[in-house]
Amino acid sequence: MSEEKKPAEDWMNKKWRPMMGWTYMGTCIADFVVFPILWSLLQAMLKQPVTAWQPLTLQGAGLYHVAMGAVLGIAAFGRTQEKMAGSTTVPTTVGAVTTPSPAPITATLATPAPVSINTGLAGKKAPPQPEQPLL
Repeated sequence: MSEEKKPAEDWMNKKWRPMMGWTYMGTCIADFVVFPILWSLLQAMLKQPVTAWQPLTLQGAGLYHVAMGAVLGIAAFGRTQEKMAGSTTVPTTVGAVTTPSPAPITATLATPAPVSINTGLAGKKAPPQPEQPLL
């Protein structure tokens, strides 16, 4: 018997979610901690009146944070769904679109319950439905 080898997964496909989180965290630390300190030190060294740092990522109504929140939120939701479905298989790549391997589908056939319509338009009583023959 020959063992099936899984295709080598591209590092970008495997690591993009953590990379997005680290990038966002680094951007926030730089914009809210490091740059304000450096801005104040630079103004003090140049003997300028010290003004407050205006965070770059809050320009444009904070669209950067909204976009990163959406990307990270959707990525986390997608990963949660993969884990709950037990999909630990390697995704298959089709062109530039990555699709996860499909999970097995189990179907059960059930007879739908008959639906009786008792009101029609404007709440008026509808005529009773005739019996339908079983096929």
